[in-house]
This record gives sequence, C-alpha cells and structure tokens, in this order.
Amino acid sequence: MNSPATANDREAIAATIQQYIDGGISGRGDDMKPAFHEGATIYGYIGPDLFGGPIQGLFDWNDGNGPAAELTSNIAAIDIEGTIATVRLELDNWTGHKFTDMFTLLKTDGEWKIISKVFYLHP
Repeated sequence: MNSPATANDREAIAATIQQYIDGGISGRGDDMKPAFHEGATIYGYIGPDLFGGPIQGLFDWNDGNGPAAELTSNIAAIDIEGTIATVRLELDNWTGHKFTDMFTLLKTDGEWKIISKVFYLHP
C-alpha cells in the first residue's frame, strides 16, 4: 500500500524531474527513462502536427535530437495530493527550442514516476 505525501515528496519529485532534464542535456533517452512509468504517454504539438503516444516516442526523439548542453530549466510548480502530483516545468534552449512541460506523477512502490507528459513548443 502507498502512504500519504511526506515532507520528502517534494524533493523526490524534483529529483525525478531532474532525471528527465539530465536526459535532455545528455541527449540520451536511456538517461531519462528511469523517471517514467513504463506505461507513460506524451502529447503535444510540433507546429500543426500532433506528437503523441507511448513515451518511447520521446526517448527516440531525444536520441535523434542529440545533447542539449545549454538547456536551462525551472520547476515552476509542484502540486501534491497524497500519492499523485503535477509539475510544471519551463525549459529553454533545448537545442534552440523553448518548451513548457506539464507532468502527472504517481507514487507507486514508494517511488515517484511520471505517468504522462504534455508539452507546448513555443513559437
């Protein structure tokens, strides 16, 4: 059984999001994969085209996109209720792109995992 949120949950969630960010910096999908639940999904628009489906699509895109060594990030908000959470993340200079990501997370087996990611690619 999962326990209610604790004072350490905010730090654990931030660490999960940092795994995702570190994968973007390295350009390796495998580096960000531990942050995500195996059934996670991603959705957002790249121009007029919907990019969406299983999270493996993000890992593949990241591998093809390459390292984002100059990536800057800011966790704008973390909201926790029991074993669920949302995070708003602002990313700038992901190989020249600016994104706003919103994540839902679930605490399962004592670990916070990203269940879904939606993103906005700024023009």
